Amino acid sequence: MADVVVTDNKDASRFEGDIDGKLAGYAEYQRVGGTVIFPHTKVFPEYVGRGVGGAIIRHALDQVRADGALAVEPRCSFVAAWIDKHPDYQDLVAS
Repeated sequence: MADVVVTDNKDASRFEGDIDGKLAGYAEYQRVGGTVIFPHTKVFPEYVGRGVGGAIIRHALDQVRADGALAVEPRCSFVAAWIDKHPDYQDLVAS
C-alpha cells in the first residue's frame, strides 16, 4: 500500500488523496445540515489497487466524526461497500 496523503479540499468539496505530490483520487461530498453525503469517489487508473480509495474514505469518515456531523449518506457504491467492511464506521450511516 502506498503512502497516501489525504486532505480536505473544501473549495472543491472533496477529500483528495495524493501520492508523491500527485492527485491519485478523491471522494466528493456535500454537507446538508448534520449529514455528509458522499455521491462519488474516483481513483485514477494508475493508482487502482494501491489503497488510495480506502485511505481517502477512512480519513474522510474520521474527519466527519471529529467535526461532529450526525450522519453520513453513502450514495457512492464504493463508500457504502467500504463502510460495510468496516463495522466501526457503520454507526455514522444515516438510518
